[in-house]
Amino acid sequence: MNLGLEGKVVLITGGSKGIGRQTGLTFAKEGASVAMVARNVEDLEKAKSQLQSEVPQADVLTIPADLQHEAGAVEAVQKTVEHFGKIDILVNCAGAAPGGLLLELTEEDWDFAMGLKFRGYVRMAKATIPQFLKQKHGVIVNVVGNDGVKPSWWELTGTAVNAADLAVMTALGNQYGNDNIRINCVNPGPVDTGRWETLTQAYARDLEISIDEANEAASKSMPFGRIATAQEVADVVVFLASERASFVHNSVVNIDGGQMKDILDRKQQRLTVATE
Repeated sequence: MNLGLEGKVVLITGGSKGIGRQTGLTFAKEGASVAMVARNVEDLEKAKSQLQSEVPQADVLTIPADLQHEAGAVEAVQKTVEHFGKIDILVNCAGAAPGGLLLELTEEDWDFAMGLKFRGYVRMAKATIPQFLKQKHGVIVNVVGNDGVKPSWWELTGTAVNAADLAVMTALGNQYGNDNIRINCVNPGPVDTGRWETLTQAYARDLEISIDEANEAASKSMPFGRIATAQEVADVVVFLASERASFVHNSVVNIDGGQMKDILDRKQQRLTVATE
């Protein structure tokens, strides 16, 4: 199937690692030009080298920028337009929310989570939408996370930030649909990236169980018995950004294999057993 992405320009935040990097590679294979934004210059150049080793003809731009500040978002958009002349697609994929429990999370934890994973997405939308209005078209795909629809008390900042992302992007979809700007969100569950081990460790710590027990619980929560690959997420993102999804707007697509988070709630399980 031809996705109609030949000649398109995609701007990807968080493009140097994990889902963002794999998404950039997938767009490049479909003939799109790719601008990748991240804070670390070395990681960006490594990602660019890997991408061009697989797609030698790809036109790839790297933009070091800190999306914790509005100036970083504005710079990312300006440099992309200066280099390519336009932006057709924005993929928000930068940021993570630290795990933790309410009584242990600090103000700094909340500020970090809200500053990048939520406000970073808002900053990028604010910086990019004027360009879309000028072009009279544009697509935004937000990589959010299933905590926003399947809340977890042991991942409280992620629950809050992801729910906020979904709400704001739905509101913007209502506002800008008539301007030929499509906005959609995807919600990955656990994904096999470098971050998964850290999340498992945090889950084991907060539920006071061993790493082995944490991995076993995570596996049991997945009907397929495994977590997603970055490619499985990237494929959905790229499809939603493509012409083949031209009538998909203001949608939220879960890419979590039907994860059953109740299985992860060991505290609730213990309470249920105790009352039986």
